[in-house]
Amino acid sequence: MWTRTRQTALPALLFAGLAACTADPYLEPLPRDDAGNAEASASQSAGQGTDQAEARKALLPRLADKVIVDKGRRQLHLVDDGQVFLTFKVALGSKPSGPKRAEGDGRTPEGSYVLDWRNPDSRFYRSIHISYPSPGDIRRARREGVDPGDNIMIHGLPADFEWMGRSHALTDWTEGCIAVTNEEMDLIWKSVPPGTPIEIRP
Repeated sequence: MWTRTRQTALPALLFAGLAACTADPYLEPLPRDDAGNAEASASQSAGQGTDQAEARKALLPRLADKVIVDKGRRQLHLVDDGQVFLTFKVALGSKPSGPKRAEGDGRTPEGSYVLDWRNPDSRFYRSIHISYPSPGDIRRARREGVDPGDNIMIHGLPADFEWMGRSHALTDWTEGCIAVTNEEMDLIWKSVPPGTPIEIRP
């Protein structure tokens, strides 16, 4: 879980394979022109006659109405009206196979939850809380006589390791949370309002 993320595991990522993470892990929300100017590209795509106000409106963050995490592919998708508009590579709990069952098991939950609150001052840059455990998770934990755990978050990287960027996702290093780079966390922060449902798939 995010409160005890294994920072000691991160230095193990410093090996030759770091170069494998040079591919862009997310889709650009807007096409860009040859100079990399998103505003110019958006204005051109709107066609002649589109005024500057409309062009700027097109650049506002697109809001997700659902988040999907595909654990098997290590991907987090932002979805609007059934369409994926951003995809990120993620790191999961250190034992990613199977749903979370108990406190300290190193697993990331599976199922349907809600992104219900956020922390702008997290020691993992920024974090958004996942509403695990659900009532069903709590009932199951009681039957099994275990603590289901809590404080599962989508979060960025701790200050000592933010320099790793996308390389962090070469291994699963959290205690059950879903980790992205700080740059990616900024995009998620802007695009995912509180109350957005999240589906975490195996």
